[in-house]
Amino acid sequence: MSRVPRVVVVGNGMVGARLFEEVLRRDPLGRRMRLTVLGDEPVGGYNRVLLPGLLSGALAEDDVAPGRLAPSHLSDSPVRGDTSVEGPFGTGSTVTTVDRAARTVMLADGRRLPYDRLVLATGARPVLPPLPGLCLDAQDDASADGFVTTPKGALELARDVTALRTLTDARRLLALADRARGRGARIAVLGGGVLGLEAARALAARGVAVTVVHATPHLMDQQLDAPAGRILSRALRRLGIEQRLGTSAVRWEAGVGVHLTDGTVLPAAGLLLCTGARPETTLAEACGLAVGPGGIAVDEALTTSDPAIHALGDCADADPGLVQPGWEQAAVLAARLTGENATARYLGTPRVTRLKAAGIELTSLGDPFVEDEGTAGDGGPEILRIEDPARDRYAKLVLHGDRVTGAILLGVPDAAAGLVQLFDSGALAPSNRLALLLGRALPTEAANDPEAMPDRAMVCRCNTVTKGGLRSAWHGGARTPQELIAATRATTGCGGCRIAVEKLAAWLAETGPAVGPTPHPS
Repeated sequence: MSRVPRVVVVGNGMVGARLFEEVLRRDPLGRRMRLTVLGDEPVGGYNRVLLPGLLSGALAEDDVAPGRLAPSHLSDSPVRGDTSVEGPFGTGSTVTTVDRAARTVMLADGRRLPYDRLVLATGARPVLPPLPGLCLDAQDDASADGFVTTPKGALELARDVTALRTLTDARRLLALADRARGRGARIAVLGGGVLGLEAARALAARGVAVTVVHATPHLMDQQLDAPAGRILSRALRRLGIEQRLGTSAVRWEAGVGVHLTDGTVLPAAGLLLCTGARPETTLAEACGLAVGPGGIAVDEALTTSDPAIHALGDCADADPGLVQPGWEQAAVLAARLTGENATARYLGTPRVTRLKAAGIELTSLGDPFVEDEGTAGDGGPEILRIEDPARDRYAKLVLHGDRVTGAILLGVPDAAAGLVQLFDSGALAPSNRLALLLGRALPTEAANDPEAMPDRAMVCRCNTVTKGGLRSAWHGGARTPQELIAATRATTGCGGCRIAVEKLAAWLAETGPAVGPTPHPS
């Protein structure tokens, strides 16, 4: 009998945990591989995307970590021993060295673990501005752009400063927020990107005064054009979120606030740093793997420059930054490692960004930044815009050859639902562009109605769950929203599709006799 290959996964975050689950689904008895997952956090597998929900009080810690990998979760698993993360491995296990020649990884406690295949799912680490007053231990690690990439174990921030990357960060920010609210003071958020705005909205919902400081003239400049950014700023101010745009921080002074480049001081009792992240490639670089600006170099099989090592998620140069690509990569790699599909490939994920902030409906998809390069008839893009600042609405649509290639949709959720479906499917857009942009001329396949929606329509982007997938789960016995979620993982990413799943569950229950027989109880 041949020896079962040993696979070691370094990283027990959202993507490493999902890889474990995908392997477990395909190889529940561990007959095809012996899998070990290592993570340096005390807990693993929780949903970082939902951390802002802890700040507002809408979620508890159990809500962001319903399926995290921990010894207690795996104690009854049929996969035991080296295939689980029990014992000295798993949570709280830091890998310090990869020895490619010996095919071993060294842990911080001196143990060595052999591997036949190694998977790097090390994620990303915060990039922090080198501001006086932050108390960083790594001031000499500044990059060419003047920012500091925090090395593991070297992040020493002042007690009134935090990032928001881990569960520990969220707990720290909660303490800062409650202390500031009790004193009638303010939290400053440095960075007006997606994470900064979601955190700011959550803090405001908690009753904390908050001001976002952003270096460029408009918010979310990576996803929005200037007109959309201006309208978003107006909408956020109405929700109690103040902003200082076009200025940067130059110093943090505890007990005073943030000193800005415009010469003013923003009084604040706490500082939240949301200034970006970079792929965590320390191990990969140290062992000589090919690494580029976007992360560890991988091919469509998610294989690095060493055939025995794979990489996926935010550490890999393969669509980093969003949860959906990482989870899709996990499914591809699990299929390859278990032999279920040795030719599986990751070919990319259409980029759709949603701002998850209560009171704001904002979706950006594809490339919305192209401007007129000629007329549509000459092969250039077709661009439509609608601005309605008084009602906090903005819509921009970009098409090439009657296909949606980009859009910014603020305050127009009906249009967003249809355009995302068109973008995902690559279907031709209807000729009535204006009605499409207003959400009034959606084709049947893009309708936001359970009955009209086709089975191929995407309901949960994070987990790539279609209406057909939910229907199949329903016929398989999952008859409540909770059971559908358990069967398909829908809603367990950003959570934005929960209402759609509940509507589909209600529709399936009402139309059950028409869409398929109800299984007889055994």
